[in-house]
This record gives sequence, C-alpha cells and structure tokens, in this order.
Amino acid sequence: MRLKGKTALITGAGSGIGRESALLFAREGARVVVADVADDPGKDVVADIEAEGGQAAFVHADVSSPDDAQEMVAFAERTFDGLDVLFNNAGISHPADDDAVSTALDVWEQTMAINLRGVFLGCKYGLPALRRRGGGVVINTASFVATLGAATPQLAYTASKGGVLALTRELAVIHARENIRVIALSPGPLRTELLMKYLDTEEKRQRRLVHIPMGRFGEAAEIAKAALFLASDDSSFLTGTNFLVDGGITAAYVTPESQ
Repeated sequence: MRLKGKTALITGAGSGIGRESALLFAREGARVVVADVADDPGKDVVADIEAEGGQAAFVHADVSSPDDAQEMVAFAERTFDGLDVLFNNAGISHPADDDAVSTALDVWEQTMAINLRGVFLGCKYGLPALRRRGGGVVINTASFVATLGAATPQLAYTASKGGVLALTRELAVIHARENIRVIALSPGPLRTELLMKYLDTEEKRQRRLVHIPMGRFGEAAEIAKAALFLASDDSSFLTGTNFLVDGGITAAYVTPESQ
C-alpha cells in the first residue's frame, strides 16, 4: 500500500479526477480528506470509501475563499493528526470562456479565482502543515493547454493553468530542501463531464480526437493513477516538473488540415 499511514487532502474530490483519486488513495492506505463545494457528492465519496473499509472525512470548501482554504487544512490536521499530501485539484471551465475579445471580465475573474487563486490558497495554508509533518507532497492540477494552445478558445482557463505551472515551479524550488515536493499534473482531454459538456456531438468529439495520437480520450481513473505515483515515494526524486498525462497530444505536430 503506497500511501499507508499518510493523510491526503484532495480538493474538488466530489467528482471527476478528484473522486477517482480519493477512492484510489484510500485503497492505497491513505486517510482522505474530501474537500468540495458540493456537499452531497463529497459526502457520497466518503461513504464509498468507508464502504470499502477506508478512512475518509468530508469538509465543505470553496477553494477561492481564504477562510475555507485555511479551515480545510486545519480540518485535516484535527481529524487525522497531520497532512502529508495536498492535491489542489478543484477547477472550473466556464461555458462562456472564449477569446480575449469575447470573454467577459466576470468569467475571467471567476476562473482565476478558482483555478489559480484556489491553488495559491491551498499552498498558502497547506505548506505550513506539511512543514509540521516534516515534509510531504503538493500536487497541483494544471492542463495540457498550459503547454499547447487550445483548439477551441478558452483563454481564461488556459491562462489560469499556465499560472499553475509557474506557481508550481517556483514553490518546488523554494521548498526542495524542506523535504516538500511540488508537482504540476497536466491531464490531456478526458472523458469527463467537464469536457464532454462541450463536445456534445460526435463531430465535435472527432475534431478533438484527431489531435490525440492515441486516438481516444483519457479517463479520470488514469489521471488518478498518475496522481498516486506523484503522491507516493515512487516519485521521490521528482519535483518542480509538469507531469503530462495526455495521450501524446503535446508531442504531436498538428497540420491545419487536421484542425
């Protein structure tokens, strides 16, 4: 069990990558703090973990709120006597996110508040907890679009994920001598509600699939397995990097005809 005796706090753990990671981390021995702004889905994940014999607890958290971010870390320490893994996973992709001309300011600000400020706040309050533990791991969910421009305009989302990469690199350097590793996890296009709500026709799905060398969408469970690797000692000499799990999309040369 690769996370036996560890406590992991996962934001956005009520669905998608967060949910699959919470279940997998618990199966690998972690005590999991499920943090989400949606109470019922988050509590359902806790129930699922407990039904499998694992340990978990739910805390309501809007990651863009300093008070909530501070409380979710304090909750983890109160409930499970410490924190070893912080997985800043919560994020949104706003349906009105577009190019610079078309994207409304409130859409930009909401996206930045959750996707970038949320990661900053998680680190702000989580890093001292890892220090108190003598070290640990921070995983920040970025995206392949932070490396490769999106085929469909989603400027706020892309910029927020680029910010996550920059923040991750700097924190990794700052905390490397404290036995704290900080890593960005960048998924490619996934078969999750977040993406499929946009790719709602076969034509749209095929237009995206043509960019992916493996010819299919990734699954949230596959990203969870990557997160487990990063959270465990299997990745003990890895920090400050952008860990791409993208079906090869960022390695591919795309011609105008394929767009």
